[in-house]
Amino acid sequence: MFTLAEVASLSDIQPTYRILKPWWDVFMDYLAVVMLMVAIFAGTMQLTKDQVVCLPVLQSTVNSKMQPDTAGKADFTTVETTTGQEETSMRTVSFGSAPTVTPDILLSRATSSQYQPTESEQELKKEQKDSSGRKTNLDFQQYVFINQMCYHLALPWYSKYFPYLVLIHTIILIVSSNFWFKYPKTCSKIEHFVSILGKCFESPWTTKALSETACEDSEENKQRLTGAQSLPKYVSTSSDEGSPSASTPMITKSGFKFSADKPMIEIPSVTILDKKDGEQAKALFEKVRKFRAHVEDSDLIYKLYVGQTVIKTVKFIFILCYTANFVNTISFEHICNPKVEHLIGYTQFECTHNMAYMLKKLLISYISLICVYGFICLYTLFWLFRIPLKEYSFEKVREESSFSDIPDVKNDFAFLLHMVDQYDQLYSKRFGVFLSEVSENKLRGISLNHEWTYEKLRQHVSRNAQDKQELHLFMLSGVPDAVFDLTDLDVLKLELIPEAKITAKISQMTNLQELHLYHCPAKVEQTAFSFLRDHLRCLHVKFTDVAEIPAWVYLLKTLRELYLIGNLNSENNKMIGLESLRELRHLKILHVKSNLTKIPPNITDVAPHLTKLVIHNDGTKLVVLNSLKKMTNVAELELQNCELERIPHAIFSLSNLQELDLKSNSIRTIEEIISFQHLKRLTCLKLWHNKIVIIPSSITHIKNLESLYLSNNKLETLPAAVFSLQKLRCLDVSYNSIAVIPVEIGLLQNLQHFHITGNKVDVLPKQLFKCVKLRTLSLGQNCITSIPDKVSQLLQLTYLELKGNCLDRLPATLGQCQLLRKSGLVVEDHLFDTLPSEVKEVLNQDTGIPFANGI
Repeated sequence: MFTLAEVASLSDIQPTYRILKPWWDVFMDYLAVVMLMVAIFAGTMQLTKDQVVCLPVLQSTVNSKMQPDTAGKADFTTVETTTGQEETSMRTVSFGSAPTVTPDILLSRATSSQYQPTESEQELKKEQKDSSGRKTNLDFQQYVFINQMCYHLALPWYSKYFPYLVLIHTIILIVSSNFWFKYPKTCSKIEHFVSILGKCFESPWTTKALSETACEDSEENKQRLTGAQSLPKYVSTSSDEGSPSASTPMITKSGFKFSADKPMIEIPSVTILDKKDGEQAKALFEKVRKFRAHVEDSDLIYKLYVGQTVIKTVKFIFILCYTANFVNTISFEHICNPKVEHLIGYTQFECTHNMAYMLKKLLISYISLICVYGFICLYTLFWLFRIPLKEYSFEKVREESSFSDIPDVKNDFAFLLHMVDQYDQLYSKRFGVFLSEVSENKLRGISLNHEWTYEKLRQHVSRNAQDKQELHLFMLSGVPDAVFDLTDLDVLKLELIPEAKITAKISQMTNLQELHLYHCPAKVEQTAFSFLRDHLRCLHVKFTDVAEIPAWVYLLKTLRELYLIGNLNSENNKMIGLESLRELRHLKILHVKSNLTKIPPNITDVAPHLTKLVIHNDGTKLVVLNSLKKMTNVAELELQNCELERIPHAIFSLSNLQELDLKSNSIRTIEEIISFQHLKRLTCLKLWHNKIVIIPSSITHIKNLESLYLSNNKLETLPAAVFSLQKLRCLDVSYNSIAVIPVEIGLLQNLQHFHITGNKVDVLPKQLFKCVKLRTLSLGQNCITSIPDKVSQLLQLTYLELKGNCLDRLPATLGQCQLLRKSGLVVEDHLFDTLPSEVKEVLNQDTGIPFANGI
């Protein structure tokens, strides 16, 4: 037999699951325990004391109640006398009117002959009449036998199996009540939820967030009531609150707005959040986010709970219906007809059931418990369907706290929170803190400021190529407050900081003129925007989607340089990111690195004052270029990697153009180059990294050309027309297939930089050394076998590249190149060793004059 503890273990759940047990589940669990005790008590009583006692019913007793029976039927009279030792039974059998008394062992001798009683028999008969009971002639074994027979035949089945039925029903109810805690697909979710909920409830961040909210609300109410006009000590870092002033420009289409400078009273922190607590809180935010995404997809827990409640209700109705009919069947007296007359000699027995009254009372108690249990089940069903439990709103929490962004949840997540509310609503309130992005951002800000102090940021400040102080922050959760204390910073780079917020404290950075936002849709406060609008001169924005471009970028009226790097030609954005360039009235340089198929018409909004336009495509063919005609003031134009096959005719309308760069296109012919004669100010032409085969002689019409870049093409010869450009100072024809340097090169008296690396030149003409102004001469990776001694005429030479040729020695006259040093001489070591020692000493001298390579 199992114990009560073993049966009760079926309803055991983890103590932490109690927060998911509403009052009705707890009450039903106690009712189930009481029903279980009733079953076990009844079963114990039945096993130990349950019995039936039967006595035979005498025929004379029966005849007194009915008509006497004739036709020779026997009358049975049973008299039972009990002594301290042994029971003696006598049976009187009468046939007609002649009664005969014989011992039970002489029944076989009974005959129908007349018998005359003796004297002793008459005395015995007299004693029997004087006794208080009537004796029978049944022995002890026969009584045991008939008691057992009648227990099974006469006793109603419900009286015999009542404890077991109650036990089975109770176990089913217990299992039904706790099945959702045991089923694997729901148990794992519940266990995870309870674990997270407990950690959120006990997290120091929850206490800190709610306490600060309460303090803020009380201070705001106090200010509202007293009408205090004091200045704020701090400026809110939230860009989601407040609205701009009436004079602040807005972008209504994109819904952009600035956050107001919300005054905040300095409130002493209620709890000190150390680094460990902060890390645990950040981990909790991530866990809650993942758990919500996992649980909100299904409503299995809700359906299972409803299902088990319906099962309990149906079970209650079933038990009540069939049990009520058996209340009246339990009685103390029973008539038994065992049909064993051939063994006992009697046909009918009257029996008593000693547990009848107890069982009846237990049954009534059980029915009462079941009725209470059932009514609770009906109430549970009413609660389940009264309100939509698959939706949960944090509206009350949003009203009581500053976390107005706490989202509503649905499905199993919502149902679990409804269940928790039945235990204690404080759990849901504290849990909501970890669903708020505002709360998470506050936590990140606190942790960020603890980690990135002023001293640490100062260590990351460096000097860039322009000798400016630069700070680059990469993949942080936000912008540390200490950044704005670096008042001498010139350049600030923010990369992969999705929650970057620029506060009013940036107004302290008076030297800041350049800002980089790489995949960083930064938000700014109104005061911060005003400062950036007046001080920022250069802005770099790198993005994947155009939505990452902060809307306030297009309102920086004093901005002079704008660099946009990202996708501007997808079907989704339709180049909406450039609609507001008309506000950039002082923009001079626009750099767009994207995948454009045409020049955005919005660029023409800044055409009147734009001086430099750079378009770097990713290989997408730039087809429509008519917008270029409107940019009459553009002095520098770069169209790189745009798959151009010819020089666009729209370029010839740019009368103020000074530099043109068509790098990395597919240009094969440049016959249109004659049209450049109308561009009187054109001084630099870069046609490098194309597929040009020949240079037309019409290039002589570009009289003012000073720099010509034709490297990485397919040129085989250099026409004499090139050397008629008297103002040419830089000529780059590297990495072609040129075999001969024309002698006309001597005509370029102003040539300072000549690059012919990576060709097939084998002989250097002496006229080359008539270009006495040469400072850079690149002759590497050719087939040159010797360097003429006239190289000494190049007195201004600072850079000479000879590596990769077929030289066996260097001329000693290199020592006469006064400005050439070893650092500017690119040659193999063994060739350098061929120089005389005095030349080596000259070349090894350090004059402190830097060399230039001309590119």
